[in-house]
Amino acid sequence: MNQSVPDSVETKSDQKPAMNVFERYLTIWVGLCIIVGIGLGHLFPAIFQALGSVEVAQVNLPVALLIWLMIIPMLVKIDFASLDKVRHHWRGIGITLFINWAVKPFSMAFLGWLFIGYLFEPYLPADQITSYIAGLILLAAAPCTAMVFVWSNLSDGEPHFTLSQVALNDVIMVFAFAPLVGLLLGLSAITVPWETLLLSVGLYIVVPVIIAQMVRRYVLAKAGEDGISALLQKIQPASLVALLTTLVLLFGFQGEQIIAQPTIIAFLAVPILIQVYFNSGLAYLLNRAAGEAHCVAAPSALIGASNFFELAVAAAISLFGFSSGAALATVVGVLIEVPVMLSVVKIVNSTKNWYEKR
Repeated sequence: MNQSVPDSVETKSDQKPAMNVFERYLTIWVGLCIIVGIGLGHLFPAIFQALGSVEVAQVNLPVALLIWLMIIPMLVKIDFASLDKVRHHWRGIGITLFINWAVKPFSMAFLGWLFIGYLFEPYLPADQITSYIAGLILLAAAPCTAMVFVWSNLSDGEPHFTLSQVALNDVIMVFAFAPLVGLLLGLSAITVPWETLLLSVGLYIVVPVIIAQMVRRYVLAKAGEDGISALLQKIQPASLVALLTTLVLLFGFQGEQIIAQPTIIAFLAVPILIQVYFNSGLAYLLNRAAGEAHCVAAPSALIGASNFFELAVAAAISLFGFSSGAALATVVGVLIEVPVMLSVVKIVNSTKNWYEKR
């Protein structure tokens, strides 16, 4: 089975520079940011409440700006003239779609029932059990649209594949989210927060792609491919700083809630953690069995496991209310997203030699 990448897809600008000290100890910085975020959120709740209220259709604008800083460096790598080469990775695309739409929502529904509806049921508020499970299902019913660019970049993923896969998932989401959630929740009609969905796609995909391609064309005209490589080395640290700042904000927004309800949040985290590792591992192994290159398998695993938490939170609030168990369950997904996905990045990076050994 051939794992080679078409020559025209992997360019000089796609090469990832060697890790510096900051990147090498990223796990430590993540842990510190979680602690700092919870602490600041508890000490200065008014400040974080003010930042958290700066949003449109449940999309937080400060976080959106930080995500721009995170994903634009990866988008600068993309040469749209090479996008047609993604067809060589049809197996990776098919596997990711299978995980996102045929496995993840149903596995989460099962895990939610097993842990929240059965194993942890005696320790949770009885009137919120169904709502907690609904929140978990909403969280798993839509794949992530923005942060996967960060995870793909950290795992040296093929950027053209990542962009194509995210765009394809966005199109499917428009048609499949409502009926899939309705099926799993047993509801005849679902209120889809279209403003959140469309605004997120615009903010996280369309606008950053336009900015990145304008920057790419300007740098190529001035300094060629060497200029792109030099630019990426300069802006990569800013991308990681934005990632850690986002982590502080997310945990700061929920600092009071984490301290007030640590047990419930821990219980809700269990099925989320299991489904992330299960779905990412399944996607990774299926790509290996299919003979896909590691630079495709890594983002495939990460896309297959990540969640569109903005849409999940908005849908939970619109269906069940702001103070519902469903809304809390989706918020737990927000808190877990960054540290857990970084652990998946570490796993796929550390197993690259095993993956390519046939």
